[in-house]
Amino acid sequence: MPQDWILGLLGGGLIGCAGALYLLVNGRIMGASGIVGGLIDGSAGAQARERLAFLAGLIGLPALIVLVTGAPDTHLTGNFAVLIGAGLLVGLGTRLANGCTSGHGVCGISRLSLRGIVATCIYIGAGAVSVVLFRHLLGVI
Repeated sequence: MPQDWILGLLGGGLIGCAGALYLLVNGRIMGASGIVGGLIDGSAGAQARERLAFLAGLIGLPALIVLVTGAPDTHLTGNFAVLIGAGLLVGLGTRLANGCTSGHGVCGISRLSLRGIVATCIYIGAGAVSVVLFRHLLGVI
């Protein structure tokens, strides 16, 4: 029986705990796109060091785990145009939605935020439509 779901469950639990801890310690939502956006547009101000530390952990810990355990087989496409397009669309979507999966999905739903629930339903639905379109109909991924 495949047990990959255990890693997903553990990862989801860690993200949820991190979101709760970030809210308790800082009084702010742990939305990664907002954290990055504040650094890019300069609105982070005195919180810039804190945001950089958050991003260092967000990028550094998975990199460290890959060094220790090896890279998992992700079945990621080798088509760089698809990867670049997907990254740009995710960035555009987070801008349009005023947040990302960590802000709306993890923190918004846990606070019973109607905006977070609606945004999460929309991006999960858009992801499902994208998989059907690009994988099953077009065969791109």
